[in-house]
Amino acid sequence: MTAKVGIIGSGVVGTAIGVILFRQGYGITGVCDLDPESTVQLVRETGCPVFSHPGDVAVRADILFITANDGAISKVAESLAETGSFHNEQTVIHMSGAHSAAILAPARASGARLLSVHPLQSFASLEAAILNLPGSVFSIEGDKEAYDMAVELVQALGGEYFFIASDAKPLYHAGACVVSNYLVTLIDLGARLLEAAGIPSRQAQKALMPLVRGTLNNIEKVGIPLALTGPLARGDITTVAKHLECMAAMAPDQADLYRLLGKYTVPIAAAKGNISGDTVRDFKKIFGPGQDMQS
Repeated sequence: MTAKVGIIGSGVVGTAIGVILFRQGYGITGVCDLDPESTVQLVRETGCPVFSHPGDVAVRADILFITANDGAISKVAESLAETGSFHNEQTVIHMSGAHSAAILAPARASGARLLSVHPLQSFASLEAAILNLPGSVFSIEGDKEAYDMAVELVQALGGEYFFIASDAKPLYHAGACVVSNYLVTLIDLGARLLEAAGIPSRQAQKALMPLVRGTLNNIEKVGIPLALTGPLARGDITTVAKHLECMAAMAPDQADLYRLLGKYTVPIAAAKGNISGDTVRDFKKIFGPGQDMQS
């Protein structure tokens, strides 16, 4: 029998999950959102009914996705428990990277199994989410007796997976944020340096994109530290010194972040094996005092 899937919260992630699972043969038995307009695309793609009360979605679902925003997940779970909307053998899932499955605890009294299934992916739009979820890697955390169900869902979504301990979830999420969020900051730093060199802002960002894609391809193909290139990887202290000298004159506000990134990159350069211990020490001096970074 096809599992019945309910979705509470039809933003980009909730809608994309519903569309992909529907295409894989799952029955979408209901959707609910505080903003009825946000349910339109999921209804158009799947023909599922829209309910004004979350409990009407929950009672019909074997698998219930609570894909509300992070701050609302526990409140939704509490409300559903108060109205007796969870049921025995139901699997209740949230897709937050920051929280463990424990925030769904009110569902456990009804015999439901709890999961956190989080895609390591960013979604700028519904179309991008439907395109990018297949091939993404998901973290799975929660009740071990529901792991088989989680794996089945991830495979239906076209993804890969790993399991994670509940108490490690914040650290896992921090790692994801560094890559997704701080990559934007890093590219902004590079663009600002190009702008300080006289390149117009829009052109600077555009010029950096092939370099970003090439670096990501190198990481995917050969991994870290082999993907590291540039003056640190080849031990070129003179070039780094010139960077800092020019920044002091033309872009002083960017120098501190450059130095911090340099400190963190030195051990990666050393791990690549192209620079000596003396060069490592010289780099640490030029980047200034501070706590040693570990790769």
